[in-house]
Amino acid sequence: MNICDLAPAYIRAISPYQPGKPISELAREMGMDEQSIIKLASNENPLGTSPMALNAMSKALGEVSLYPDGSGFELKTALSERYGVTSDQIVLGNGSNDVLELAARVFLKPGASTVYSQHAFAVYPLVTKAVGGIGISVPARNYGHDLDGMLDAVAPETRVVFIANPNNPTGTLLPADDVLRFLERVSPDVLVVLDEAYNEYLPPALKGDSIAWLKQFPNLLITRTFSKAYGMAGVRVGFGLAHPQVAGLMNRVRQPFNVNNIGLAGAVAALQDEEFVKRSYALNQAGMLQIVTGLRQMGIEYIPSYGNFLSFRVPGDVKAVNESLLRQGVIVRPISIYEMPEHLRVTVGLEPENEKFLKSLAIALETAGGAAADTIPEMTARVSQVAAGGSA
Repeated sequence: MNICDLAPAYIRAISPYQPGKPISELAREMGMDEQSIIKLASNENPLGTSPMALNAMSKALGEVSLYPDGSGFELKTALSERYGVTSDQIVLGNGSNDVLELAARVFLKPGASTVYSQHAFAVYPLVTKAVGGIGISVPARNYGHDLDGMLDAVAPETRVVFIANPNNPTGTLLPADDVLRFLERVSPDVLVVLDEAYNEYLPPALKGDSIAWLKQFPNLLITRTFSKAYGMAGVRVGFGLAHPQVAGLMNRVRQPFNVNNIGLAGAVAALQDEEFVKRSYALNQAGMLQIVTGLRQMGIEYIPSYGNFLSFRVPGDVKAVNESLLRQGVIVRPISIYEMPEHLRVTVGLEPENEKFLKSLAIALETAGGAAADTIPEMTARVSQVAAGGSA
């Protein structure tokens, strides 16, 4: 017998998570100069990393021979001050993905179920299957969460509900009042994981006071990350906020050094860099408008997004369009694994990057037969006009 046959069937059935294609990989495949390639596939911050975080991480390099503070005292203290919670309500993670996995490890067992939305983050079914749980995917409503449908899907064996707000990859947003009503109606025996990885990209008027709900709902876990607006995706720091008993259970199974010295130092400093977050938000707002305007001029359907990315429907052969974009040095994200085979997802980049994406897309549509050839020059000209700040 092959040793791998002895692994649980639910482990062998898992399809590995497919990350966005790295720039170096495309450069090798296509024989391209890395400097000519733009990556708009993984929802990274085009401004880079918070300068305050970079400075703190540089100083921390001198201590990489030492194990990190397993309790994350300084970061927990900073998070407590920022969000008005106690340190025993905080779970630190190797990115917020780690916190999602910890929740699954603590509250699920073989045969228990989770509920999540169709088109929601691929990690939810992955962490469910990894512990032998049963994932229940509820059909989406206009590409977003159908909270009534999700509530109806909760069964006696359901232990966790995942809600992404905003959702990746669709960018849809649930009104805060709708999420609050869901919390009021769902069984207190079910952990509700509210994934707010893109919270910093929301306009202030649309941000719900979800952290205040922790006092009312002991079954609520809020997850956030330093990977997006703070630009720290490469050092992997995320956190969860929950009732002390929930956080305590998760910290029992958390690896003691799951967040490294450099990440801890950078996250503490990043929390103080409010100016960088404001710049990231403003750039994203402007870039989203630039991309949306360009897609409209090309007559391309898209899903209105509240994150730092946009999913759009490709008229024609999606694979051919994506291959054409790659040959032009533009990396976006195919999202067929999210049951969206006709869509691609693009991250909002810097203005020149957004312009290159739009121009390359117009060419890709021509070469893939997704648009009439005689309309491409006009489409490209309109894209250039939009990028230059002219009227559409």
